[in-house]
Amino acid sequence: MKILAVCGLGQGTSLILRMNVETVLREMGVDADVEHIDVSAARSMNVDIIVTSQELSETLGTDTSAKVIIVNNYFDNAEIKNALSAAINN
Repeated sequence: MKILAVCGLGQGTSLILRMNVETVLREMGVDADVEHIDVSAARSMNVDIIVTSQELSETLGTDTSAKVIIVNNYFDNAEIKNALSAAINN
């Protein structure tokens, strides 16, 4: 499974999100390749799941076939876990 952590510039915020996604996936026992990237580059990548904010998900629009997961607080591992669990189990 390939997952992208996406922010506006693909720098700091998406790196924090990626690290938290990796932590949550490890706790869940899910093996996945997680990368962080900017929203523009995310549009053209073939991935299973994109984790991002509500605002940036609207920027992605229909340019991606990935499941787009909305996370409001990139530091809240419980929120990330709930969102990932719902996406992975569906």
